[in-house]
Amino acid sequence: MNRRWLVPFKPLYALGLALRNLRIEKGWEPVKRLRFPVVSIGNLSTGGSGKTPLTIALAKALTNRGLQVDVLSRGYGRQSRLAARVRPEGTAEEFGDEPLLIAREANVPVYVAPQRYEAGLLAESAPVVAEYPIVHLLDDGFQHRQLFRDVDILLIGCRDWRDTLLPAGNLREPLAAASRASVIAIPAEEPEFESELRTWGWQGPVWRLRRKMDVPAIDGPVVAFCGIARPAQFFHGLEAAGIELSTRIVLPDHHRYTARDIDRLVFAATNSGGSAFITTRKDQVRLGKLAASLMGALPLKIAALHIEIENQPAAVDWLRSRIAPVP
Repeated sequence: MNRRWLVPFKPLYALGLALRNLRIEKGWEPVKRLRFPVVSIGNLSTGGSGKTPLTIALAKALTNRGLQVDVLSRGYGRQSRLAARVRPEGTAEEFGDEPLLIAREANVPVYVAPQRYEAGLLAESAPVVAEYPIVHLLDDGFQHRQLFRDVDILLIGCRDWRDTLLPAGNLREPLAAASRASVIAIPAEEPEFESELRTWGWQGPVWRLRRKMDVPAIDGPVVAFCGIARPAQFFHGLEAAGIELSTRIVLPDHHRYTARDIDRLVFAATNSGGSAFITTRKDQVRLGKLAASLMGALPLKIAALHIEIENQPAAVDWLRSRIAPVP
C-alpha cells in the first residue's frame, strides 16, 4: 500500500537508513559472530513475503540432510525482553507468534531475544551432538546486520520491486540493498522477474518459490479473518480453492486477540450466515485459548501456508555446501 501523502518524509527515513548502514560498513557499530554458521532469511518489505514458511521448509530440509538446526528470532510482540528458548506449548505473548509457529511446525529449537546474537549465544550454550554440523537460521534477518551471517537469502517479488521506501511505501531498504544477498528467492509464478533481476545486474543464484495453501473442505459460506501483512493473498487463496466467503475481516498484522474480537467474529458469523470460521496458522497461534470460544459458536478451520522450492535438492545442496562443506 502506497501512502503518497508521506512522500515528503522519505528523505528523512533514507537518511537515517544510510547513517545506520554507514556505521556498520565503517565498523563503528560492531558486527558480532557466533561460533556456528548463520543463514539469514529476510526480505526488503514490511512483511508478507513468506519468510516464516521458508524458514520452516529450510529447517526441515537441512535437518533431513543431517544438520543440527535451530532458529533465532527477535520474537516480535512478546512481552519479555529476556533471551529464551521457545516452548511449543507456550503462548504468543511469551514468545511471539512466528517463533511459536516455527517451533511447532519445524520441530527444531527456536530461540528469541531482542538481539539475535543473544538468542544465538543461548542456542550455543545448549548441548549438541558433536558429529552433526550445526547451523542457525536467522528469521527475518536481512536488516539485522549486527550479526554476521554466512548466507543471506532474500525473498522479493515484482510487487516489492515496484514499491518505494517507507513511510510512503513498504520497503525497509532501497532496492540496491538486494546486492548484499547470497541468493534471491522469487515467486515461481513470476518467471519473467528473474530476467529483470539479471538485467538489473544480479549474477547470483535465483530460487523459485511456490506458495501452497492447504485449504480444508468446507460446506457453505465461511467467515474468513486474519491479522497478517497481506490479507488479500489469504482471501484470494481461499477463493481459488473454491471456498465461499460470507465475510472478510482484516485485523492488523500480529494482532493480539481479545474477547472483544471473538464477540465481533461471532456477530459477523451470525449476521452473514457463515457455517464456519477460517483463518491462518499464525492467527491460530495468536488466538491461543480464545480459539475455544470461537469453536463454541462454529467450527474453526485453518488454512496452512507452505513454501516449496523448485528443484529443492539442488538448492539445499548449494546451501549445505556454503555452511557445512562435505569433506
